[in-house]
Amino acid sequence: MSAPANCPLIGRWRIVEADLWDRDHLDLVDPATITIGAENHGEIAFGALQAGLDLSYGPNMVFFTWAGFDEMDDVTGDGSAELLDDGSIEITFAYHNGDEAILKAKRDTSSTAC
Repeated sequence: MSAPANCPLIGRWRIVEADLWDRDHLDLVDPATITIGAENHGEIAFGALQAGLDLSYGPNMVFFTWAGFDEMDDVTGDGSAELLDDGSIEITFAYHNGDEAILKAKRDTSSTAC
């Protein structure tokens, strides 16, 4: 199932803060980002983590499972991203049997929606 044509979360978002990590950690390798695609796939990268997302869509929210690498270790988890009234998104991001974090992201102005 693809995203609804008017899904406001489609695109690239810059992760600007987290409750567990400071900005230096978020941007450790590259600027921290989450990309929400229209065809059930996306990506997230922050700190030393790089992961692919498998997405499902709600009206103003996406749910995802993810798998990737963090400091060369295989890691997995799940989460969601919800559109807030100020136009940012709040991401709940959980490692399988590990930490759960709340991240905030703003639309990447160099990105265009798919």
